[in-house]
Amino acid sequence: MKKAAIYVRVSTPDQHIENQILDLMKLAAQRGFEVVHEYSDRGISGSKSKRPGLDAMMADARRGEFGVLLIAALDRVGRSTKNCLAILEELSDLGIELVSAREAIDSSTAQGKMFITMISSFAELERSLIVERIKAGMRRAKLEGQRLGRAPLNVDRVAIVRDRLNGMSLTQVAKHHRVSRATVVRLVKEAGQREMTAAA
Repeated sequence: MKKAAIYVRVSTPDQHIENQILDLMKLAAQRGFEVVHEYSDRGISGSKSKRPGLDAMMADARRGEFGVLLIAALDRVGRSTKNCLAILEELSDLGIELVSAREAIDSSTAQGKMFITMISSFAELERSLIVERIKAGMRRAKLEGQRLGRAPLNVDRVAIVRDRLNGMSLTQVAKHHRVSRATVVRLVKEAGQREMTAAA
C-alpha cells in the first residue's frame, strides 16, 4: 500500500477545507492509498510561494515521508504557472506521484506524465519568448542610438585621483566630488594600472 499525503488550501478563512479532505480521503481509499499526512493552508492565496502547510508538505516530501500527493485541483498548489510548475517538477524529481481530483491527473500514468510534460513545455516556451522579446528590445534600442546599461560617470577623474594622492581621506574626496568611496578607490586603482602599463 502506497503512503499518500493530502494537501488542501482555501483562500479565505471562512471557506471550509473539510469537503476537500473528505473527497480526497475517498479518492485515496478507492486507489488503495494509506494517507499518512494531511497538510492545509487556510486563508492564504495560491499566488504566495511561501505557505506553512505547503512548506511542511515539501519538507516531508524531501525526507521521503510519502510517495503520492493528493490534491483537489492544480490551483490549490499554486495559481501562478511558474510557482505551480516548480512544485510539480520538484515532486517529480523526488519520485512522488501527483493525483489531482478535478483535472483527473495521475502522474503515474502515461497520460498524466504527458500532461505535466506539456505544461513544462509551454512554460519553457513562455520563458524563451520573454528572453527573446528582451533581446529584441535591446537590439532595437541600440539601433535607435539609445544607451544601454549604466551611464558613464561624469566626474573629473584626474582631480579625484590627484586629491586622493595629495593626502585627502577617502571620505573627504568622495564628499567633495559627490561620488562614493568605492568610486574613488576604483579610479585611483585604474590610474595606477595605467601608469604601470605606460611604464612597461
